[in-house]
Amino acid sequence: MKKIYVNFKRFDIPTDFGGVNSLHPIKTWASDIIRELDGKLEDFKDIEFTFLFPETHLINALEENPKNIKIGTQGVYRHDVEKGKNFGAFTTFFPASAAKALGAKATLIGHCEERNNLKEIIKTVGGDEDKLHELLNASVKSAVNRGLDVLFAIGETVEEQDNWKEVLAKQLEIGLKDVDKDKITIAYEPVWAIGPGKVPPDKEYIQKIGKFIKEKTNLPVVYGGGLKADNAKMLSSIPEIDGGLIALTRFSGDIGFYPEEFLEIVNLYRGV
Repeated sequence: MKKIYVNFKRFDIPTDFGGVNSLHPIKTWASDIIRELDGKLEDFKDIEFTFLFPETHLINALEENPKNIKIGTQGVYRHDVEKGKNFGAFTTFFPASAAKALGAKATLIGHCEERNNLKEIIKTVGGDEDKLHELLNASVKSAVNRGLDVLFAIGETVEEQDNWKEVLAKQLEIGLKDVDKDKITIAYEPVWAIGPGKVPPDKEYIQKIGKFIKEKTNLPVVYGGGLKADNAKMLSSIPEIDGGLIALTRFSGDIGFYPEEFLEIVNLYRGV
């Protein structure tokens, strides 16, 4: 079974506010997307689809009761509600129990944007990078303990590229320490290649990373650097890569996520 994830980042923000959403009303954009795509994915039995929404739009997406799309969150807090202990006083944070109670089935942890945020905080207080991995490990455990599937993202920066094996190994070893791995999928993000004007890794590079991760974890691995129309066929040909992570479908002009272009990417990945 192949896996395709969609990370909607903050695509709910309209263009008037500097975002990329020019397609749907803010209050209904999640349900609009689900309604447009869910039925069309009925025949894609060889792929598991997971859509990761900003937390404020989970209810909107879940109310559509999609049959072919698993709805997930863009992260959960490292602490959770416990009977007889903390009853949920996590102001500004989103615990796994809240995601589960709403009906979410999956979450994304360790995305480079989340890692960058934690790095800033840890640097401010003079901590070392191992603490970052420990904090992410706590979030993974919190999610798994609530029965959520976890897409755990790892990757190396340009400064870390020469030591990618050591960097990725540490992210995996500490990030997944004492975790029940049955609900874990790894997303590889080549952080050094993400962004305008950056050159993406080629097939050989992605394949060696995928092989390394599988040897270390024996877990499914998806490409988290962006599954797109121009790399879908190449990624599908790598046996060590079990799927991909889609965000934008259009990177110029009216930038954004377009459902019809999403279907085109999926078909290209399937070789159709």
